[in-house]
Amino acid sequence: MKIHEYQGKEILKKFGVAIPQGGVAFSVDEAVKVAQSIGGNVWVVKAQIHAGGRGKGGGVKIAKSLDEVRQLASQILGMRLITHQTGPEGKIVKRLLIEQGISIAKELYVGITLDRAKSQNVVMASTEGGVEIEKVAAETPEKILKETVNPSIGFKDFQARKLAFGLGLSGDVLKNAVKFLMLLYRAYEETDASLAEINPLVITTDGNVLALDAKMNFDDNALFRHSDILTMRDLDEEEPLEIEASKYNLNYIKLDGNVGCMVNGAGLAMATMDIIKLAGGEPANFLDVGGGANVETVSNGFKIILSDKNVKAVLINIFGGIVRCDRVANGVIEAAKQVNITLPVVVRLDGTNAIEAREILANSGLNFAVASSFEDAAKKVTQAINN
Repeated sequence: MKIHEYQGKEILKKFGVAIPQGGVAFSVDEAVKVAQSIGGNVWVVKAQIHAGGRGKGGGVKIAKSLDEVRQLASQILGMRLITHQTGPEGKIVKRLLIEQGISIAKELYVGITLDRAKSQNVVMASTEGGVEIEKVAAETPEKILKETVNPSIGFKDFQARKLAFGLGLSGDVLKNAVKFLMLLYRAYEETDASLAEINPLVITTDGNVLALDAKMNFDDNALFRHSDILTMRDLDEEEPLEIEASKYNLNYIKLDGNVGCMVNGAGLAMATMDIIKLAGGEPANFLDVGGGANVETVSNGFKIILSDKNVKAVLINIFGGIVRCDRVANGVIEAAKQVNITLPVVVRLDGTNAIEAREILANSGLNFAVASSFEDAAKKVTQAINN
């Protein structure tokens, strides 16, 4: 689950992580009130959407008077903000973060996530703050410092000091950075976060270390332990079909292609998307209906896939391991009777009772194309679109 920047900073503040003074605003008048409560003579008006690159898209502005706060808040609230992460459709800005202006001496980068290759958390730091970390990793990977964390002992002081030294820090600034890193890791671990990214982490002219930006994502499977974080979910920022799928415990991610995919198992779903691409098609979604696919899950999966207007054909790819293929075939038939399907549907079933399942589908009277192999399924579904 993703949350907004201001929500991430609220969480970090609870753990003692240093952040600028600020507050959220849902209207222009609220924006001005927040600026007044902060005081000073410089404020930052920041659009709050679930995407990076907001500054380049015109969603982050500096105001040097309360009148400017009002003017900029009026411009940004309600705008369709387009960034490299939103796609051309952009996102409507419905809330703002108003923060104090900061006198910045240096911008750095800090991020924490799971290193899947090592099965350990990794704390990353770089002198290239304010720059897209993907660009740094591609062009100058040597500028990204990493410390992997042994889960049995946790993130230690010496690792934080090593990163701080690597960033060229010294004196009180180094001490402040070490404290920041230790508190940030504690916040990451205790909230079951999957990502904590501070870009930029800033060193102020008076030696303080602050999270000028904050991006936090969380493990959906651990949210039952964090009811306070779950309340931060903003459905306006999520894809409507993905919200609908979550109601039925379906793992669904919308994509831009035209081949609807219904698969059991995440690995098989990824492989299905790959082979559709190799056959010349474009997957419209990732949909994992789980190991125990039945009438209800197949029916709900159909409804969600068919709700995507870009879908021109559907590929059902089920491996009968936990569930028998004949049961899946009967489920597909029952679901097809419940849902009005007008698009070509290709079904590939393999595993336990696969031969019986193909006979059931062939004798169902429904217009399904039954595939004999993985490759055959991909070819048939792409041919169905091109015909």
